[in-house]
Amino acid sequence: MAKDKRVEQITDMEVDFAQWFTDVCTKAELVDYSGIKGCFILRPYGYAIWENIQQILDGMFKRDGHENVSMPMLIPESLLQKEKDHVEGFAPECAWVTVGGSEELPERLCVRPTSETLFCDHWSHVVHSWRDLPMLYNQWCSVLRWEKTTRPFLRGREFLWQEGHTLHATEEEARKETLQQLEVYADLCENFLAMPVIRGNKTDKEKFAGAVNTYTIECMMHDHKALQSGTSHFFGDGFARQFDITFTDKDNQQKYPFQTSWGLSTRIIGGIIMTHGDNSGLVLPPRIAPVQVIVVPVAMHKPGVLDKARELYEQLKAAGVRVKIDDSDNSLGWKCAQYEMKGVPLRVELGPKDIENGVCMAVRRDNGEKVPVALSELNEKIPALLDAVQQGLFDKAKQNLDGHIFEAHSVEEARDLQSAHGGFIKTMWCGDLACELQMKEQAGMSSRCIPFEQEHLDDVCACCGKPAKHMIYWGVAY
Repeated sequence: MAKDKRVEQITDMEVDFAQWFTDVCTKAELVDYSGIKGCFILRPYGYAIWENIQQILDGMFKRDGHENVSMPMLIPESLLQKEKDHVEGFAPECAWVTVGGSEELPERLCVRPTSETLFCDHWSHVVHSWRDLPMLYNQWCSVLRWEKTTRPFLRGREFLWQEGHTLHATEEEARKETLQQLEVYADLCENFLAMPVIRGNKTDKEKFAGAVNTYTIECMMHDHKALQSGTSHFFGDGFARQFDITFTDKDNQQKYPFQTSWGLSTRIIGGIIMTHGDNSGLVLPPRIAPVQVIVVPVAMHKPGVLDKARELYEQLKAAGVRVKIDDSDNSLGWKCAQYEMKGVPLRVELGPKDIENGVCMAVRRDNGEKVPVALSELNEKIPALLDAVQQGLFDKAKQNLDGHIFEAHSVEEARDLQSAHGGFIKTMWCGDLACELQMKEQAGMSSRCIPFEQEHLDDVCACCGKPAKHMIYWGVAY
């Protein structure tokens, strides 16, 4: 009964997906609401997921030669105004500081929505020669964007992220960096978060303010909506020209360097929830789960059960597994429901009969399968089961993605497919903004990306009938 009561606290995703998502966020103890709209409290369990993601990404960045730095959180208005397209893109979301202490400030200060201008101002002071390049920087911080509509993880006013900023002597180096970092995000999603992605180029309408090219990884959620999960931007030398960043090249000529930026935020936790979660709560991929295994003693009042369970816990801990033991006096049903709610990948149960038979019972969170594991083989079998859960989650998500990509040859067909099935609708496209707007107005879908893996579906644009330039994915997105 305790299990049923716990599960009933979550709205079924088939009934109200948005409410299901909110329920999981709060009842799995990931977030709480603060007194400021759109500013969420990341509770220890939610923050632990972010810490694991952060550790993985930080290792990848440092492997590729990037260094962490810290920039101020306030940007002078005059500095922000230096790049016209950039400031226009962020103007509606800026929050401003106008008073310091009890005095009005001589110039408004923007609470950073992103930090391109701060990095450019810094580089204009420290970059002089080709020997100073490349500059490979990353920053872990929070940013503030005054969103009108907010939801935990998916759209907050303040959120945690990393923002990489690099400066290169040549366009070729900068473009290589941009695509390399997109692949880092794809690696994270597919191999650690069990989230298959589509890699591609954003349209001019959807690209980052001030960028020449924006590249994206797009993921599909349970409800067949898209989630932009990581972006990487090539800026060309536009920012360098606006901020007068120059360097003396090997030929002793003054040159403008080429710039990139790339970012991934706590929004990805929302993606994990909506990719893997179910009506019992959160389902976490083992590689980023704060707790990979929960040990639950069964009938622990019986002699030897608790001691054996603690021995099992210590053995797994020594083997490098992120493991906890629940030796509280809560009922077995409550414990099972609690750790299902929190998405722990494996629950290991151990009772008197199990001890007698020299086994424990491992229960997989992804599919509920119960697997007897010999205590003598614990160190080999538990990691193998965690790998199986990881792969099972990826395979299920890949099936959801592949099964919800549909081909269309007209706006009307695209609209009907989206209405009936959701997912990604792929069409040919001429590249004109008018057709992109038409798809949004008539079919309710935005462009998600021009995928790197192109297909020839037709000779003409699905919207206007003119010669097609690209195959493009459309979808409804968070």
